[in-house]
Amino acid sequence: MSARRAVPVLDDEELEQPELSVVPAPEEQGDPALVEDRDAVEEAVKRVEAGGEAEIKRPKRHPKVWLALYVAALAALIWALPLLGTGYFSLPAEVADPLRRIAMVLLAAAAIRAAASLIEAWVLGHVRDAADRYNAIKVLDLVSWAAIVVFGLTQLFADWYQALASLGVVSLVLGLALQEPLSSFFAWIYILARKPYQVGDRIAIGDMQGDVIQVGYLDTTLWEFGGKYISGDHPSGRIIKIPNAKVLNEPVINYTWPLFPYRWDEIKFQIAYDADLEYVAQTMQRVVDSEIGEELKERIAAFRQLLKKTPVNELSVRERPTVIFRVHDNTWLQAIVRYVVDPRRSGPVKSKLIPLLLNELNKEPERVKFPKGDNR
Repeated sequence: MSARRAVPVLDDEELEQPELSVVPAPEEQGDPALVEDRDAVEEAVKRVEAGGEAEIKRPKRHPKVWLALYVAALAALIWALPLLGTGYFSLPAEVADPLRRIAMVLLAAAAIRAAASLIEAWVLGHVRDAADRYNAIKVLDLVSWAAIVVFGLTQLFADWYQALASLGVVSLVLGLALQEPLSSFFAWIYILARKPYQVGDRIAIGDMQGDVIQVGYLDTTLWEFGGKYISGDHPSGRIIKIPNAKVLNEPVINYTWPLFPYRWDEIKFQIAYDADLEYVAQTMQRVVDSEIGEELKERIAAFRQLLKKTPVNELSVRERPTVIFRVHDNTWLQAIVRYVVDPRRSGPVKSKLIPLLLNELNKEPERVKFPKGDNR
């Protein structure tokens, strides 16, 4: 009589479906920030309902177009500014002087923004890393608009030093009233300088975890995975807005550290105490090694190179998948195979390996002895 094939007891996290992911098309090299254009989303929904495909493109900044507009405005202002107050436009003297001040502000604004667009188009355009380019553009925008505001204050107010003093008093009052937003702004500077994370990283802050899709001046936007309503590494569909100030008070876990963007993952099966542990270990190791062994060797080799550059010299890092056994509370043993994986592919890799492992282990059910029926 042939042995009956047993069904192992799995944890919920081991039954997760392949993870969804969004990979931008090669031609979409614009702003990596979150697309929040509701009209574009509604239009995509209509296309899907009509039987078409949804396609939401990231907004592009077109710095060269803006540069041309700023240069045109600059040329017009350079021509008009000397004529103000000469009677060329037939303006009263009491109107010509304020207009001249306003024209000076507009001239400076056009020059500053033209310079910013020039830098964005011909300097930042050559930055390959989308996250670094995104951060640099945000800094450039902030600096240019701040310079325009300061210059405008000095031109539009006759006693500009008094205006700046008044601005300082107002800033002090606002600083006391808006401590959290200001903390988030300075935390944004810290994020740019120290890079605990950047756009595209998978992180966890406190009890929130997700992929970073936008780093703003005051908050960070995460595309959540896991969470309250779903287990494993599958996206939940929720968007989380986190104040940047949280980075200064909470530990940040980055799963995609650029030097070693991997993490250890494991698959657990429950087996009997009298199972052939050597056979189970060899089988699980062989299956995982045959599927991801070459990738694993490369990743472990990279990790060992990193360890050589640190004071750590006593860690044992194996190149092959590791199988360990652990006593479980329900009177069964846990057979655990551990391996290195890309954090964003942990779900698909696990879903691929589980059927392969079960197929091999169930070839010798009497040596493995999975739980049967209602036995636990």
